[in-house]
Amino acid sequence: MARYGISHLEPLISGSLESDPVLYVFELEKLLYKGKTGWRHVDEVWPRLYLGDQEIAANRGELIQLRITHILNATHSRWRGAEGYEGMNISYMGIDAQDSPTFDMSVHFYTAADFIHNALRDKGGKILVHCAVGVSRSATLVLAYLMIHHDMTLVDAITTVKDRRGIIPNRGFLRQLINLDNTLKRNRILYK
Repeated sequence: MARYGISHLEPLISGSLESDPVLYVFELEKLLYKGKTGWRHVDEVWPRLYLGDQEIAANRGELIQLRITHILNATHSRWRGAEGYEGMNISYMGIDAQDSPTFDMSVHFYTAADFIHNALRDKGGKILVHCAVGVSRSATLVLAYLMIHHDMTLVDAITTVKDRRGIIPNRGFLRQLINLDNTLKRNRILYK
């Protein structure tokens, strides 16, 4: 982790996170822009968990080649839905999310995390989590999954994904992830 310069975040995490979340968002953005910034249409960011864009999601041949069994679509709409996967034996979950700092993605954190978790519990299960570009909405849901089901801090989750794919959640989503991080940390302390 040291190569990402995360050690300078520790005082912010333990001390001023709630008093100055804007500074923390800025620090997270600095972390996000370091290291791998490029991406392909799809990258495996955790074992059997793929993060990608709408182009890979629409490519039935590629989905078959990757042996995708589940799809979580963060850009679900009446134009993009489960019907595109008919006959493929793919379990589908859609979230109609806007990539806007004012959109409340946090209401979907636990449902999406559970869908991902259940997909990966299946023997041979592989999941594609995607949005339009695969860097903000879908990345936010993957980060929440790692935090909720793998007890990662937000910084650890970002570093884990960032090592494999460039991601750039918008500032509103980062604030919501900070709130999730705080809640999970408090719960870990309370229930130890």
